[in-house]
Amino acid sequence: MGNSILHLENADIYQRDNLVLSKVNLTIKQGEFYYLIGKTGSGKSSLMKTLYGDLLLQRGIGSIVGFDLKKLKDKEIPFLRRKIGIVFQDFKLLNDRTVFDNLLFVLKATGWKDKTSMKAKIEEVLDRVGMKTKYYKSPYELSGGEQQRVAIARALLNDPELILADEPTGNLDPKTSIEVMDLLNKIHQSGKSILMATHDYALIVKFKQKTLKCEGGELFEVVAQTTP
Repeated sequence: MGNSILHLENADIYQRDNLVLSKVNLTIKQGEFYYLIGKTGSGKSSLMKTLYGDLLLQRGIGSIVGFDLKKLKDKEIPFLRRKIGIVFQDFKLLNDRTVFDNLLFVLKATGWKDKTSMKAKIEEVLDRVGMKTKYYKSPYELSGGEQQRVAIARALLNDPELILADEPTGNLDPKTSIEVMDLLNKIHQSGKSILMATHDYALIVKFKQKTLKCEGGELFEVVAQTTP
């Protein structure tokens, strides 16, 4: 296992003025995969938002892909988000442009200039998620599973060190969820670290990984029950 790419020490996670998780200690190293589980309101989303710079870390120590979460300035947030890939439950694709142009938009926004490199990069990530032939379609012409594949391709564009997936199968049927999970697993096997918030216990049972749980204002690792 490589270096830690996410490290929290005695970190307090707030949602507005409410303390939702206290004294969080967590280290994720290069190449690790963790699930993040817990009931709605247990602090999962607030933790995720703190990690990608939507909420400020007010107390404790926190670093992610080389950024200090306590000292994070607004102008640094786009740079932080280049080094992490974020996959949301509701895909967040732009409906007024094609799959290709959705990805192009991100590359331009993150400082890419060369047209040939941009085209090659978009083809590469679409190929990785099995969507290369649908580059010309608009998101509304795609199924939910296909939209999530495009969203995962988008997350891979800047070759992130860590992928934060917030309920990535939350809007998908069970069969499609398994396909998306297979894809995330392949990405993990290629050496990427993943932290995935989920409600889908069937996936956790099928695709075994380390599991963190938010409960009663605390975050702790769930030790799997081993059967003799």
